[in-house]
Amino acid sequence: MDKRPLILVTNDDGITAPGIRKLIEVMKDMGDVVVVAPDNPQSGKGHAITLDATLYINKLTKENSTIQEYTCSGTPADCVKIGIKEVLKRKPDLCVSGINHGSNASINVIYSGTMSAAVEAGIEGIPSIGFSLLDYDLDADFEGLEPYVKKITQNVLDNGLPDGVVLNVNFPKKSDTPFKGIKIARQARANWNEKFDKRINPMGKEYYWLTGVFENLDGGEDTDEFALENNYVTIVPVQFDLTAHHFIQTLNTWKL
Repeated sequence: MDKRPLILVTNDDGITAPGIRKLIEVMKDMGDVVVVAPDNPQSGKGHAITLDATLYINKLTKENSTIQEYTCSGTPADCVKIGIKEVLKRKPDLCVSGINHGSNASINVIYSGTMSAAVEAGIEGIPSIGFSLLDYDLDADFEGLEPYVKKITQNVLDNGLPDGVVLNVNFPKKSDTPFKGIKIARQARANWNEKFDKRINPMGKEYYWLTGVFENLDGGEDTDEFALENNYVTIVPVQFDLTAHHFIQTLNTWKL
């Protein structure tokens, strides 16, 4: 690539989250960075888009900064849509989303605003990566992730990605033991065993909090969950074509 790549940075935890601040810091050494991120936390919003309300974008002014930063009042997918259509002067060469505070491995990818932002860019034909750290703490330790983020990002810039594919990258929670390396993995079959915590507000009205326990139902050693449990950084190639291609032939035998 002759000129510096144009990189769109977004997330779902909001523009002030430590994870996106770390990702911006890494990306500014790799290309020209434009940030379009939610103005408030949007975790768990999946691929929701705003249809029944107005959207606002605001440019942030930062002294001595060469990076353009914008907040958006919408969802992560909205941020990517409006970033591409209204903010950027040309189509970006790459979109990176994160670094998310918490896991987006396994079934979590379905609910993830972080990954939905990356997928939205992928739909637009932009090579995209979602980065997540298995630590939900607002003060999560992102130090030491930079070499992996740079290596993966540079490979995407050099090699591109197939149409319809984005990368889902997850980091184990930091510990005293260094990461063992990178594992290419498949998404583990897992689920959340959920329940609703029912309570009564001071006005006597019932309300609920969603709670749950994560259950890994997959015994395979080639999965993201297995690799993360064994202190590997994982990369899962994700496709947004949800067609169950393997079932089409069987479905055609039905008497429909």
